Amino acid sequence: MAVLKAVKTISRLPDLSRVPAVDEVGVDERVARFQSRSIKKASKVEALKLILSMIDLTTLEGQDTPGKVRQLCQKAIHLHDALPGLPHVAAVCVYPTMVSVAKEALAGTDISVASVATAFPSGQSTLSVKLDDTRMAVAAGANEIDMVISRGAFLAGDYRYVFDEIKAVKKACGDAHLKVILETGELGTLDRVRKASVLAMHAGADFIKTSTGKIQPAATMQVTLVMLQAIRDYYHDTGRMVGMKPAGGISTSKLAVHYLVMLHETLGNAWMTPEWFRFGASSLANDVLMQLMKQSTGVYQSADYFSKD
Repeated sequence: MAVLKAVKTISRLPDLSRVPAVDEVGVDERVARFQSRSIKKASKVEALKLILSMIDLTTLEGQDTPGKVRQLCQKAIHLHDALPGLPHVAAVCVYPTMVSVAKEALAGTDISVASVATAFPSGQSTLSVKLDDTRMAVAAGANEIDMVISRGAFLAGDYRYVFDEIKAVKKACGDAHLKVILETGELGTLDRVRKASVLAMHAGADFIKTSTGKIQPAATMQVTLVMLQAIRDYYHDTGRMVGMKPAGGISTSKLAVHYLVMLHETLGNAWMTPEWFRFGASSLANDVLMQLMKQSTGVYQSADYFSKD
């Protein structure tokens, strides 16, 4: 896939008191309209293929082994050989200790290696540990870093701490691109999600991401819409594009298509690419493949035809 464009970042703490309040009723109504859209067969096939190309195929478990990561990488390269012409996924996302394994397994492809970092998923560690975590992943070959913000500091109103931490991690990334995980399920309100999005973008995030996938609620269409709107307004103010990654709980093709409709109508064609939009998922790919086989052959294949990892 294309390497994300390097751009100059804005590095001044924004005045979050000026961030507009979120109209929650309006957000719910807008999401309901996105969910009511229907897509014709030809467009649906193209949408399903686009979704595949946007997936960060992920394994983030304590029981991860080199063998499991290699198997996931093989799936990333060979999603379903019985169905020719499929795109590959955007990236494989693993823990820092597994980056070198993934890098070797994906050698010769243009599939990125993403790694979580900064004491994922809690973020409860010192800055020095978080920076070492980031540098280790980058040194092992990670193209992308998914960091978690310090939600406790954010909720306590210490925005300067969160801002400076993101900036420091961005610097530690070097040439790797930074996705900043807000863990929106812990922020509590859409107003806080909007403020955290603005803070992360001004601190230098290349992407903003909803969730770690480790708590509920994870990604929702309401949260994602608020983040997309923040990206839109930030782009209008600065001219800098920032990517978006909803993660956690997006496991069906139907739901993923709704996200694409929302993306298109909020940010437009420029963001309709893996360079600027990702799905963080472990099971979404299989459902998309089943739907593509149904479109191709007229019948569903059993889930047993697809590997779980």
